[in-house]
Amino acid sequence: KRIKPDRIVISPGPGTPEDERYFGVCTAILQQVSQQVPTLGVCLGHQGIIYAFGGKIISAKKLMHGKTCTIKHDEKGIFNGVRNPFKATRYHSLAGDKYSIPSCLQITAVAIDDGEIMGVRHSEYPIEGVQFHPESILCEDGKLVIKNFLEGR
Repeated sequence: KRIKPDRIVISPGPGTPEDERYFGVCTAILQQVSQQVPTLGVCLGHQGIIYAFGGKIISAKKLMHGKTCTIKHDEKGIFNGVRNPFKATRYHSLAGDKYSIPSCLQITAVAIDDGEIMGVRHSEYPIEGVQFHPESILCEDGKLVIKNFLEGR
């Protein structure tokens, strides 16, 4: 709160959001600071959003380390103007449990091939998460996803 950021990105990383060694202060940031500051969670950050608001993180249906998939989305927020569907790169072995997504989160994107949750948006706060890696060179329209976040879409 003291540094007054314009935006927060909770980045990818190892481990799980349940383990403080890996996620540290990020849960508190999501529950307190991100209510006012636009926040994007990527991979572990996305899982952390789901976890911080009451959802469960489970083993993914299949390991997706450096693999691409096709994703469909709701064309809103960070997905504004992004082709639908589009190809994106995934690097994860965990995923949000679609049966435990809290009512305050909307599922905004899904992998067509395996049905895994690829995006969530908070219904009240400026928080969005993506399981895929928009920063990857193999992600179609990844730069646009990031631009939309930075421009507040």
